[in-house]
Amino acid sequence: MDEELVAAALEAGTANFEATSRRVPDNFTLLAEHAPAAFGGYGLMRASIMRDRPEGGALDLKTKELVFALLDTMIGDRQGALGHAANAIRAGLTVPELAEGLVQVVMAGGITTWNRAGADVLRHAAEVAGAMQPPAGAKDAVSP
Repeated sequence: MDEELVAAALEAGTANFEATSRRVPDNFTLLAEHAPAAFGGYGLMRASIMRDRPEGGALDLKTKELVFALLDTMIGDRQGALGHAANAIRAGLTVPELAEGLVQVVMAGGITTWNRAGADVLRHAAEVAGAMQPPAGAKDAVSP
């Protein structure tokens, strides 16, 4: 195995996780530690798809995060869905947009998708969105 190639792939994957998710999730850190080439390969694929339009992506990052949140909800990956939904909200997705997408998941996958992950995903996204709002009565800072 080409050690320089693996090292570069590890670096690219780690940088992409940090740019889009603010950190490398624990499960992926474990993979990088014990199977660095596998993490590197996944990281390169992730770095390729998780690009916003200014970096050459065809879809904006908000939409990609939404798609992953919905797909993870559909397959029952609650933790992944929570992370991608929070990232989507931070990227500009609204809670009503997420709710509409989650209803589509329920229509396609059944109410079990809602009970296993969907409700928690929407609840978490609403909390993230609420935390991003300025406190009630706060005024914008005025520059001197």
